[in-house]
Amino acid sequence: MRLRRGLDPVVAYVRAAPGTYVWLTVLFVTTIALHHMSPHFEERFLRQRSTNIHELSADPVRVFITSAMWIDGGRWLPYAALYTVFHAQAEHWLGTVRWLAVCVAAHVLATLASEGVLLRAIQRGAVPHSAVNTLDVGVSYALAGAIAVLTYRIAVPWRYAYLAFVLVVYTLPLASAPTFTDFGHLISVLIGLACYPLTLGRGKPWNPKETLVALKG
Repeated sequence: MRLRRGLDPVVAYVRAAPGTYVWLTVLFVTTIALHHMSPHFEERFLRQRSTNIHELSADPVRVFITSAMWIDGGRWLPYAALYTVFHAQAEHWLGTVRWLAVCVAAHVLATLASEGVLLRAIQRGAVPHSAVNTLDVGVSYALAGAIAVLTYRIAVPWRYAYLAFVLVVYTLPLASAPTFTDFGHLISVLIGLACYPLTLGRGKPWNPKETLVALKG
């Protein structure tokens, strides 16, 4: 009985973020599938589900969906932690529909922006034409958008400290040897911040000071 009572808050937390944990379950299954593929087949398999220039020009809707169902690198546990801390919190606060809108906007628009930069680099001859088949799968753009939109969940002045931290994390990679993916992550953050209208009417911002006072009491 005591164990059940201890698990009740965990179950409630998961149930309040169905989109987050359904997505995480899909990623768990696909990650296991990747571990059973040979390296050569895995690379070819993921390229066909990648939002690279070649696949986007052939079937954009399909690859926008499939690319968000795989994790390049096969490490699921770090994403389980990040989804629980950021995606689940955003879904609890915004509701599933608004949270999903933020994720889709960040995933789609940041992908188009980053691949547009890569295409321009190919046209200028800065990178080889083979880059049209660059592997680009994963969920990091949507995650960056969710992290950014949570800025509005936090009360002032703590909000500014959180925002500064997020901007530092996502702009530092651009300072040295930036990639089109680094650019996409920053765009995702800006898209998340631009989703402010979706946060209106979602309750009082969380004040860390009030939480600390309550814990001490």
